[in-house]
Amino acid sequence: MKRILITGVNSYVGKSFKKWVQRYPDEYYIDSISLRKESWKEKKFSSYDAVLHVAGIAHVSSDPKMAGLYYKINRDLTIEVAKKAKAEGVKQFMFMSSIIVYGDGSSEIKVIDKNTVPKPSNFYGDSKLQAEEGIKPLESDEFKVLIIRSPMIYGKGSKGNYPKLAKVAKKLPFFPDIDNQRSMLHIDNLCEFIRIMIENEESGLFFPQNKEHVKTSEMVQLIAEAHGNKIKLTKLFNPALNILATKLNLGIMNKLFGNLVYDSDMSDYKFEYRIRDLKDSIVQSENFK
Repeated sequence: MKRILITGVNSYVGKSFKKWVQRYPDEYYIDSISLRKESWKEKKFSSYDAVLHVAGIAHVSSDPKMAGLYYKINRDLTIEVAKKAKAEGVKQFMFMSSIIVYGDGSSEIKVIDKNTVPKPSNFYGDSKLQAEEGIKPLESDEFKVLIIRSPMIYGKGSKGNYPKLAKVAKKLPFFPDIDNQRSMLHIDNLCEFIRIMIENEESGLFFPQNKEHVKTSEMVQLIAEAHGNKIKLTKLFNPALNILATKLNLGIMNKLFGNLVYDSDMSDYKFEYRIRDLKDSIVQSENFK
């Protein structure tokens, strides 16, 4: 039986993974701890095979006053937890990083491949990248370090842009038809990926994503269909939206309609973890069977 410690009791990924492996009651034992108070340092890690570190600040803030907190939580705390895990004999340390280390989405389709150099555009992305660089030197034959640079994660109960899109899809009769591509990762695909990584005691840098790249407007249409709402995609408002976004410097446009894509080949693995295609993932996310 694999014994796994999850850092971050309120993490969407952590809670989802704990629920996911309940289908294997004789194969995995899960504990979760909060890192909000210093008392976590008294927790003994020695009985665990792996630590899944998902504690951190997940949202992007443009407030410069927040920068110090991002580096304290996303970088410094990650390194501290990893060092403790290694010192106490844990075999594998898994860190949830992000595609954001390559910058925000852009208006042009730029495909990220294994040769693409990270270039964070904000302190959230930079704090994640610095955390990666801080834990990599800890790796040894006895201590596997695994870094997951995930794209946008979505699913039932997720936070961020997906529930905002779902809310719109249920109500609007029209939605902008903007040609973009994004790599995304349904929570079930991620949970199965993490389970396989633990099972195989993997180390290194990984880029899991859904099989399909996603066009935002098509995703909205699928969500609408799941709720019986026939939403029409139109390019009629595109020029006005582009002008408005440029004048007002609306970063939300890049978040929703920008391009941020991993090359498909870099996400393949010797065992299949992508158990949900896009349509099925939307049905699952919207709680329809």
